[in-house]
Amino acid sequence: MTIPVHLSSANFSRSIIHNLLSHRSRISSLPSSFTIPLSTMSAANLMKAVHITRTGGPEVLEYSEIPRPGITGTEDVLVKNLAIGLKKYSNLTKPRSGLYKITLPTVIGREGAGIVESVGEGVKDVCPGDHVVYFGAPSYAEYTTANAKYVAKLPEGIDFKLGAASLLQGLTAWTLVTQSYSVQKNDWVLIHAAAGGVGLLLAQLSKQLGANVIGTVSTPEKAEMAKTAGADHIINYSHQDVIEEVQRLTNNLGVHVVYDGVGVSTWEASLVCARRLGSVISFGNASGAVPPFIISRLAEKNLKLMRPSLFGYLTTKEEFQKYTSEVLEKVAQGNLNLKIWKTYKLSEAKQAHIDLEGRKTSVKRK
Repeated sequence: MTIPVHLSSANFSRSIIHNLLSHRSRISSLPSSFTIPLSTMSAANLMKAVHITRTGGPEVLEYSEIPRPGITGTEDVLVKNLAIGLKKYSNLTKPRSGLYKITLPTVIGREGAGIVESVGEGVKDVCPGDHVVYFGAPSYAEYTTANAKYVAKLPEGIDFKLGAASLLQGLTAWTLVTQSYSVQKNDWVLIHAAAGGVGLLLAQLSKQLGANVIGTVSTPEKAEMAKTAGADHIINYSHQDVIEEVQRLTNNLGVHVVYDGVGVSTWEASLVCARRLGSVISFGNASGAVPPFIISRLAEKNLKLMRPSLFGYLTTKEEFQKYTSEVLEKVAQGNLNLKIWKTYKLSEAKQAHIDLEGRKTSVKRK
């Protein structure tokens, strides 16, 4: 079994896609936690998966056979995984590290793409044989049972790898520029970590919407990536002052919106760089959580502050289908560019995590 691994060349948000296309055995979906003794299970009731029995670093990842459940609910969709998505600060690595409270043992991962094997009696929108993407269900295994609410068909022109690479990062970036703050033509937009996975997508989308895009990066290589994605101006914070450069570029007015997925290390600069009546969208904490602050600080420039959650935009099935179809349409039309950087076998998940967290995956490959 081989795994194509998508690695967005990000400092703070990278993705891995695990492709299981070459695996020939037909073994079914996974539970989020499992307790059935393996000695009581036949080979036909088992599947390969990457799971954890304790939290910690990459060393806690275990690749082995575990029980496979089938369809148990009317809204279940059983998917044969052909690509699985991972990014560094995702719902895969955070539970593994112990940052989130979880029930052990568990299979981790939350997004993937594959072929529908079977569906519950209440499922009407997809059927066996459909090519789909999904999220919200444990995915680091050969089969996953997902809720139909969060399953969408893949359009023509998007394969499994690209579908899994596009889903969560694409949804994040798209809802940020349309819902958290609606980017308008001629807006000034500041994107921290503009060479990150979400940052690159934010740069592309903001530019397509007609904005003046400023991106912050840490190296010349990342500066080139951000420019290619659509950033009009680059600030290399390793030797340039972000606040001074933003004020210079905007004639001391500041930007209409700051997209800050970095957190504590960029927080103060974000508040300063936003113009009067501007918006600060804090959507991540890669460098650490933003500390408590006095809300009256926003009054000086009548700033608007938001801490959005992707899932808050996808509460209903209609919302998920709407935003997912919009993102996948952009990908299919070539208007949202994602790179697939490397492949791993599912059995090499531990090494993939080591490489990911050691930033070995941030090198751009052509």
